[in-house]
Amino acid sequence: MIINDVCVLGGSGFVGRHVCHQLVARGYRVTVPTRDRERAKDDLIPLPTADVITANVHDPETLVRLMRGCDAVINLVGVLHDGRGNGSFQQAHVELARKVVEACRRTGIRRLLHMSALNANPNASSAYLRSKGEAESIVRRSDLDFTIFRPSVIFGREDHFLNLFAQLQRLFPVLFLAMPSARFQPIFVEDVAAVFVASLTRLESFGLAYDLVGPKVYKLRELVKYVGTLTGHRRPIIGLGPRFSYLQAFAMELLPGKLMTRDNIESMKLDSVSATTLPFGVTPTALEAVAPEWLAQRTPRGRYQLFRDRSHRVQ
Repeated sequence: MIINDVCVLGGSGFVGRHVCHQLVARGYRVTVPTRDRERAKDDLIPLPTADVITANVHDPETLVRLMRGCDAVINLVGVLHDGRGNGSFQQAHVELARKVVEACRRTGIRRLLHMSALNANPNASSAYLRSKGEAESIVRRSDLDFTIFRPSVIFGREDHFLNLFAQLQRLFPVLFLAMPSARFQPIFVEDVAAVFVASLTRLESFGLAYDLVGPKVYKLRELVKYVGTLTGHRRPIIGLGPRFSYLQAFAMELLPGKLMTRDNIESMKLDSVSATTLPFGVTPTALEAVAPEWLAQRTPRGRYQLFRDRSHRVQ
């Protein structure tokens, strides 16, 4: 299978930027549709073989135009909280998956890589996991050469997971933590990108789904404690039981940004872990090996060292 041109839906997002960088590094030409081209000006527009286009991927005809001439499609589009319009689970996960499959059919594209989530299931009690499971079913029922990836929580410098807990511990003297015993097996964003890119031309991956997890399982309390230690803002953690976890999530749903929802609580009832290893020879990166690179910079000493490093680079 010869693949030269790849359309990356969600390419300007957290995972997408890393996927695009690795694709370009391997010599692929990349088409990246985005709602806001300004958002991609620093990370993607400078890439020599990336074409960043302002477009609405939820419009079927626009999607066909974007994909025409490409050899493969990577669908990374996803939302963490249910909203309205294209920001809803139904539109972003289920309906878009259906539109992508149809656009592949109309443009003659055979190869599709699809981002799902660990524990995705059409019958899940969590609306997020249910929509991810429904999207998987749409992809599986297609006649495309698809591969599905199901990561646990993804961490990296720009993530909304570890950085969220760093911010909360900086702001509050005590942390009331919902679902403190929820279990995760976090995976580094660069490893996720490496698996996606490596799979593009792997015939043995056609029609399969892969769980993507890191090398170690943590309880949520352990992760929050570790983040506090790295940032120098280690706070007392008061774990909440199921009832108070729901109450806290309900209250947070009323705040701007929705830091947590009741659906998040529902999804955390399932352990986000897997016994599988990463495919295609990719070695998982330990959280402890990379997280200090950005979280430790949040301490006064870390910020001072960062300032010194930047000063030396300017001289």
